Amino acid sequence: MTASHSRRRFLQQAGAIGAAAGGLPAAAQETLGRSSTASGSREVALAETLARYAIGLKYEDIPSDVVRIAKRSILDTFGCAFGGYAAEPSRIAIDLAKDVSSKHAATVLFTGIRTSPDLAVFANGVMIRYLDFNDGFVSLTRGAGHPSDTLAALLAAAEVGDRSGRDLVAATVVAYEMFAKVADVFDYLGNGIDHTTITGIAAVIGAGRLAGLTADQLVHAIGITVGGNTATRQGRADTLSNWKAYAAADACRKAIFSVQLAKSGMSGPANVFEGRYGFFKVMGKKSVAPPQLGEPFGIRRAFTKRFPLGQFSQTVAQAALDIRLFFKSADEIEQVNIHVSRSAIKIMADGPDKWRPQTHETADHSIPYSAGVMLMYGKIEPEYYEDRYLHDARLLALVSRVRCLPSEEADRRENEFSLCELEVVLKSGARRTTRVEYHRGHYRNPMTDAEMEEKFRSMARRHLSADRLDNLLQLLWTVEEIPKVETLIAATRA
Repeated sequence: MTASHSRRRFLQQAGAIGAAAGGLPAAAQETLGRSSTASGSREVALAETLARYAIGLKYEDIPSDVVRIAKRSILDTFGCAFGGYAAEPSRIAIDLAKDVSSKHAATVLFTGIRTSPDLAVFANGVMIRYLDFNDGFVSLTRGAGHPSDTLAALLAAAEVGDRSGRDLVAATVVAYEMFAKVADVFDYLGNGIDHTTITGIAAVIGAGRLAGLTADQLVHAIGITVGGNTATRQGRADTLSNWKAYAAADACRKAIFSVQLAKSGMSGPANVFEGRYGFFKVMGKKSVAPPQLGEPFGIRRAFTKRFPLGQFSQTVAQAALDIRLFFKSADEIEQVNIHVSRSAIKIMADGPDKWRPQTHETADHSIPYSAGVMLMYGKIEPEYYEDRYLHDARLLALVSRVRCLPSEEADRRENEFSLCELEVVLKSGARRTTRVEYHRGHYRNPMTDAEMEEKFRSMARRHLSADRLDNLLQLLWTVEEIPKVETLIAATRA
C-alpha cells in the first residue's frame, strides 16, 4: 500500500469517526475491508468475504430445512439458559449486570434486568453454557465447539436493533455458517486455540448483521474482534474452572462491543486474517484455504445434546446406558474399557483430574466420570456434578476402573460420528461390548420435536408456571412470525 493511499485511508476513517454514529462516509465505504498487493492489484480480504456474505444472505433464500434447524436450535438454547440460570457463575454475571444501566439497554433473560448490551450478553451467555447442555459441532479439522453460544450476542443485537424473529433466525443461520466454515479450514484445536475464539468471530458477524452494519463497518468489527481476542485451550486442560462456563460468554461480550465500536465509526484491521501478522499466520503458522460459504450449510452438521455433558461423552453415556442390562449392580464391574477417538481422549480423558474431578466443570468434561455415573445410576443429571457425588467413594472406585483407549476407526470416522465402543468386564469374568455411532441428537439421529420440547420443559418448568411455559414454547416454535425479538425475551421473565 502506498504512503498516499495510507494517508487517504486515514483521512477517510478519521472523518468517519467524527460522523454521526451508525454510518460511514461513502468514500470510506468504497475502500474499507480491502487489501492490495505490491503491484496495486486488488485482493478481497477474508473479512470482507465473510461480511458481504453475511449481509447479503436473504431469509427467502435460506432452505426450509435450515430454517427449521435454526428454530430448533434457538428453542434448545433458551432451554439450556433456563438450566444454567441458578448456577453460581450465572448469579455472579447477573449481579454484575445489575450495577450498570444503559441508554440503549439489553435484557438479561428471565430477570427483566436492563443493562448495557455487553453485560446482558455476558450474563445470558454464562447461563446458556453452564450446564454444557447446548449444541455441539465437530469441524472438518476435528475441532469441537458450540455454535449456539453465539445466541447470547444475537439476542442483544436483535433487541437493541428492534429486529424481528425472522431477522433472528436468519442471523442464527449466518452465525452457525461462520462458525462451521471457519472451523472447517482452520485447525484451531491443533494449534492450541480455544473454540471460543471462533465463537467470537461468528458472534460479531451475526450480531453485526442484526445491528444493521454496512459491509465495511462489519469488516472493521471483525478486525477489532479477531485482532484482539484470542483464547488458548489452557482453560480446558487440567482441573477446569468457571472459565469453561464463561469463555464463550466473554467472546460474545467482546463481539457485541466490537459491533458498537464499528457502528460508531471505529476502525479495525481489515486484513486481520491473512495479513503479515494476520490471525492465520500467527496462530497457525501456515496459510488457510478460503472457507466455502453457503450450501451445504454448516448448521446442518450441528447436533443436539441428550445429556448435560461434553459432546465427546454423548455416545459414551448412551453406550453406558445401553449396557446396564448386562449387570444388576455396578459393584459387579471389574473393568470398563472405552474405545474412542484420540481427539475425545485429548479433550475429555487427558489426565488424572478426569478420573477424580474436583469441580463441576471438570466432571462434565470427563469421559470416565460420565461413564461411571451412567453405569451406576442409569441417568445423568446436573446434581451428579455436586460435591457429594464428586467425593463419593463408591462412585470414584468405579470411575478408577475405567480405561480410555484410542480407536483407529474412531479417528478415521471422526468427521462422520463420535464412535464409542464400550466393554464391561464383570468380576465373574463375563464380558459384554456395545457400540454407539450416532448418539440421540446427532444430525443423523436427530431428536424429535417432542423430545426437544421435553428437554426444554425439564429445565424451564423450575422457573415458569405451566401456562407461561406453554406460551414461551409457542413463541419459540413460531419465532419467525414474531414482529419484535423483545417480545420473546420478555416472555422468559421468571
